Amino acid sequence: MRKTSVLLAGLLLAWAGASVNAQRIKGSDTVLPIAQQTAERFMQENPDARVTVTGGGSGVGISALLDKTTDIAMASRAIKFSEKMKAKSAGEDLVEAIVAYDALAVVVHPSNPVKQLTREQLEGIFRGKITNWKEVGGEDRKIVVYSRETSSGTYEFFKESVLRNKNYMSSSLSMPATGAIIQSVSQTKGAIGYVGLAYVSSRIKTLAVSYDGTHFAQPSLENAVSKAYPIVRPLYYYYNAKDADKVAPLMQFILSDEGQAIVRQGGYIPVK
Repeated sequence: MRKTSVLLAGLLLAWAGASVNAQRIKGSDTVLPIAQQTAERFMQENPDARVTVTGGGSGVGISALLDKTTDIAMASRAIKFSEKMKAKSAGEDLVEAIVAYDALAVVVHPSNPVKQLTREQLEGIFRGKITNWKEVGGEDRKIVVYSRETSSGTYEFFKESVLRNKNYMSSSLSMPATGAIIQSVSQTKGAIGYVGLAYVSSRIKTLAVSYDGTHFAQPSLENAVSKAYPIVRPLYYYYNAKDADKVAPLMQFILSDEGQAIVRQGGYIPVK
């Protein structure tokens, strides 16, 4: 009788575990802080919910979504045509939702005297046409370019917006995550890189940027909202339409006033 009771208790526990609202979110390192913070609050308010959040890059997240190893893909770029075609061929209907906006900050070593750069100067630097800081008003020092790896949505967006879809210089140093760029730039006097606004810290220095060559603006929440700062992009959640009911509570939360307040507190720009 005791063995039967123990077995029944075990089955009930297993059933309870299987009924938990478990969801997986994977992808962009830029979106990662938003996803973690909103997921934590969501679970506090919904004790039966279980949400796991991991990074790896926008491309990694979308691939995981297509491979059905995640429920939601975080992306700091729009889904590519090739990814759409892969989803279509698999009979998958993906839903796109903008959950926040982000300003992309251009960062250098704190000792660098340069304070601002135009889009054209940034293009020259990241394409290898400008190789010394003295060419843009700085010291006689070689420029060391740090970039994200190709699977990163941040890499794609910077290429599209700043480089006008031209290729990065072949000798740029690809970093696997935003944290690696911050660490490298903070330790290299001639370095330059780019990171999401929420990752900016005293370890690095941000540069004012101008797209028209006249009006320069520092990366900040206020300047991004007012559109004074030009390097701003949407941040996305992607999920499969057939999972809409499953992910609806979490999606509704991140887009709610409470969720968007967390977005703003984290240094990102709310969608409303």
